[in-house]
Formats: sequence, C-alpha cells, structure tokens
Amino acid sequence: MKSYVVGVGMTRFEKPETREWQYWDMVREAGTGALADAGIPYTDVEQVPVGHCFQPSTAGQRAAYELGLTGVPVYNVNNNCATGASALMLARQFVEGGISDCVLALGFEKMKRGSLGSGADGGDFATSPVARHYGVMAARHGFEMSPPTAQIFGDAAREHMERYGTTEAQLAAVGAKNHRHSAHNPYAQFQDVYSVDEVLAAKTVHRPLTRLQCSPTSDGAAAAVVVSERFAERRGLQDRAVEIVAQAMTTDTEESFASRSCIDVVGLPMSREAARRVYERSGLGIEDVDVVELHDCFSVNELLTYEALGMCGEGESGALVESGATTYGGRWVVNPSGGLISKGHPLGATGIAQVAELVWQLRGKAGVRQVPGARVGLAHNIGLGGAAVVTLLRRS
Repeated sequence: MKSYVVGVGMTRFEKPETREWQYWDMVREAGTGALADAGIPYTDVEQVPVGHCFQPSTAGQRAAYELGLTGVPVYNVNNNCATGASALMLARQFVEGGISDCVLALGFEKMKRGSLGSGADGGDFATSPVARHYGVMAARHGFEMSPPTAQIFGDAAREHMERYGTTEAQLAAVGAKNHRHSAHNPYAQFQDVYSVDEVLAAKTVHRPLTRLQCSPTSDGAAAAVVVSERFAERRGLQDRAVEIVAQAMTTDTEESFASRSCIDVVGLPMSREAARRVYERSGLGIEDVDVVELHDCFSVNELLTYEALGMCGEGESGALVESGATTYGGRWVVNPSGGLISKGHPLGATGIAQVAELVWQLRGKAGVRQVPGARVGLAHNIGLGGAAVVTLLRRS
C-alpha cells in the first residue's frame, strides 16, 4: 500500500527563550498548519506519533491535546537527533501496513541555551547511551574541554582532512552555502549570509569547526499528515499529495566501531546502508534526485553524507561542495532550507521539518528558494547512538 504526505506545517525555528511559549504552543501552531494544508480536521486522524527528546514521557499527549481530545493513540518517540524522521517512519508504517488511513506525525523541542552534553539527555559519560561512541573518540584523539558533540564531529573532520586532503575552506564552504540558502527561508533561525572567509574567521568551537559550521540549539515544531492512497482519492487530495516512495532506518553495526574511526562512529556506515536500502526498494538512485535535505549538524557531516548517499566517491566530498554541485545551478540543491546549521536544529522536529521543505519544493511552492523542476527529493536524518533514516519522496 502506498503512503502520501498531504499536509505539512512548522513553526519558525528560534533560539531558545526567544519567545514565551510552551512546547504545546509550538505543536498547536505546526499541527494546525499541517491539518489546514491537508484540508482535513483533526477528527480524521487515527494515530499520532510524536517525537521529542527533552520533555517528560507523555509530553506527546500534552502537545497533541492542543489539536483535539479525540482519544486517538499517541506514541512518544525519542531517537536522539533522528527523532523526527523516526516519528514520520511510524506514521508511514501505520499507513502502508493497512492499520490506519490518516496519521499525523509531530515533532517538537524546547531546548536550553548552550551546547548539548554527551547525548540528548545531557547526562554524564559513564551513563550516556553514546558512551561507546565517545570512547572511540577518546582512544584516538583524547578528550578536550570543547562540547562533546562538536568534538566527535570535529575529530571526524580532522581524520577526513588527514586521509583525503580535505581543506578547512571546503568544510567552511558547507556553512557558507547553507547560510546563503537560509536567507530566503522565513522559518529559519538565521538569515544572515557569510562568505567562506567569514565562516573560517568565526570563533572556533572545536578545530577545524567554527561556530558558523555548527548547528545551534533551537526551539520549534513540525508536523506532517500521512495518508493512504484510498484516503487521498476519497478526499480529493491528489493535487497536494507527495508520495513516500521508500524509507529505511538503520542502526549501528560492527562496521561503525571496527575501524576505531570517528568518521564511522558518527554514522557514515549507517547512512550508507539506509541509502542503499532506499535505492533498492524504490528502483531510483541518487542520479534521479533533484533536491536533498540532509543532516548537517556540523559541516563535516554534510560532506560525509554526500559520500554515504553516493553523490561522490570516498574522499571526494570536499571537492564536490567546492565545485558548486550542491547549490543552485549545480547537479543537486542540498539543504535549500538552510539545513540544521542555519535553519536550526530542535531535535524532535528536525526530521519532519526536512520533509516539510521537500514537500514544498516538490509542489513547486517554495518561493524564492524553489529548486526548478524538482520532482524527486531525499531526506536524511541521523542521530548519534544511533539511528539513520533516509526518506525518498516523489511528486507525480
């Protein structure tokens, strides 16, 4: 059975404590927007998976209750930074499995200012679910006082530079591109444009990563209405429907740790395998994709994901971004929203917000940031610890 996204909505992503609102206020705004976009009432919704990382257990119910009190099942989902895509995957599985005809996927986060700790829970390393990952980092690179997530990705960048000759300017080109893209996104946390030199000159977070190459903490919410083909036909929603052609989630395997490399431990093998499964299931490849929203939590992760998705060969990602192949006028447009680096990264909302951007792009409704002729889009959402979700969308 096929599944379709027929409605999306999101709040603007903002620096924590910018607005006096609660997480349920965010969800009301995003969820109401998605339902309005789909043209359906909340009473049509049969199941609600809700992604969040920092709120208590049944926060999903408290948030969803802002949309209605219908007794609908609500599921709380937490998969670190891949939480949003994980909630969307549950929605798709409910529909494609024939369990439900209409499911609302929600994702939100109300965060604190400052860098993340050793995981989404900010706990200590001894009890952190990502302690094994950080152990690989510490054994190879030692442990410094910089934020741990920046440190493990920064160390992956150092390894990439040493192994392949990737330059700091190529890493900075990712940040410059994504900040440039976000200038036209009204939902983005940042809308300032920076040159590669300005990105390089920004404050260093963990060498070689500067502040303008790192995603910020953010508040925000996103929502997507996922329906069956028969529901879309019965309600006359084909004009707004975007098909979820294929989707896959992977978790860490022995390959993630065998090399004792930060490149692998931050998720390259997971992402590569998720992409492989999606291409196999869909019969499409990266050559068929027009627009990509990928998980650029740090600039190096965008480069690693180019390689994982098959956009270039191993070690060639620095040259790829430098060539202009991943921006307007190039082979693909990657992160037209501004990505996590500039749009923002409220963990539970990120994966659904990526899909919202792709839905607008594939409908031809993305305004100034529209990718000309976009028909196929790919979303990539990854969480350390770990989970990688790749979603392929197509507009008929």
